[in-house]
Amino acid sequence: MISKYEFQFSIVFHSITKLAMTAAAILTFSHYVVQLFGQTVPGLFWPYFREIGFAFIIMGAFVFAVSWFVKAKPHNKPKNYSVVCFDIFGNENKIDGVRTEFKNHDVAWSFMKQYKKTYPLNNFALVSELKQGQKKVIFRYI
Repeated sequence: MISKYEFQFSIVFHSITKLAMTAAAILTFSHYVVQLFGQTVPGLFWPYFREIGFAFIIMGAFVFAVSWFVKAKPHNKPKNYSVVCFDIFGNENKIDGVRTEFKNHDVAWSFMKQYKKTYPLNNFALVSELKQGQKKVIFRYI
């Protein structure tokens, strides 16, 4: 006959055995999952992800280069510049003997500075038409 202690020992041993087998099954399964998702699957897809990342970097550089070329392209500069004279009340007037039409921006600006020294009570604006038929645009005002 089985004693009371032997019966309790067999129950405890049986419970520990069940727990150990369950823990071993969980550890084995988790090892396979870690192996699968840690090495096998990334090993299959890593070359493709690397190429996709390389393609994103190249596309980003290409987009940057295209946007830079679009922004850096020469803009339509006016071909003629005019110097407009204003009196102290802000009304446009004409001074005799003053050159007002120029082909170059720097030359027109230089003449405007000289006119300001010569006629201190007048203000001068450097204007031009960017496109035919549009209003004139003031580039500089002194």
